[in-house]
Amino acid sequence: MKSDEMSAVPSHVAIIMDGNGRWAQAQGQVRGYGHKQGAANVKEVVRCAAEIGIQRLTLYAFSTENWRRSALEVNFLMRLFSTYIDEYTRELVAENIQAHVVGDVSALSRTLREKIERMEELTAAGTGLVLNLAINYGGRAELVRAMRRYAAECLNGGQIEELTEADVARYLYPSAAADVDLLIRTGGERRISNFLLWQVSYAEMYFSEVLWPEFGRDELAKAVSYFAHCERRFGAVKAGD
Repeated sequence: MKSDEMSAVPSHVAIIMDGNGRWAQAQGQVRGYGHKQGAANVKEVVRCAAEIGIQRLTLYAFSTENWRRSALEVNFLMRLFSTYIDEYTRELVAENIQAHVVGDVSALSRTLREKIERMEELTAAGTGLVLNLAINYGGRAELVRAMRRYAAECLNGGQIEELTEADVARYLYPSAAADVDLLIRTGGERRISNFLLWQVSYAEMYFSEVLWPEFGRDELAKAVSYFAHCERRFGAVKAGD
């Protein structure tokens, strides 16, 4: 990337990692093969994001709606998450990355929850990139969770407090609560798919035709370069317009 583009690196990048199944089918393989290649690609993209200077990276790994997929595919994904987290934790620590899982982990197996807890504990001291893996996550579910937490605090306090936008952010998953600067979706689709609904309010959006297993360093650099050339107005108008 050019020096002027480096100066406009997005702080918080969110990625909808789409296309694993289609990539596998194009290779004459089963969907699980695509998911394995997609998981391997996560490491490359995370490392590249840290090198570029992105501070926070949130990856959509499994949505609240993905439970509707076949039991065979869901079980495969859960085993893949378990293996990935188990094997990748040591690398995250070595690379100074602080890792979190955002989403309703109560629906996950006890073994997977324990591995997530261990990963978060071991990487808590990381001062580099903050990596969020969204597992059993939905944007609407997060907002409902936030409102329930707000209501519980009001009931405990005995009165209804005025709710501000800053307060709403305080009730979201902390590691992913910051506004998203750049939302990337791979695989050619152009939907948000219930991802970080509050956080992407003013995000720049980059839709790539490249399927996730092939979305590597060069593709991430293209997305960041696109962001660097965006004029972010946040509702204002350009001088002279």
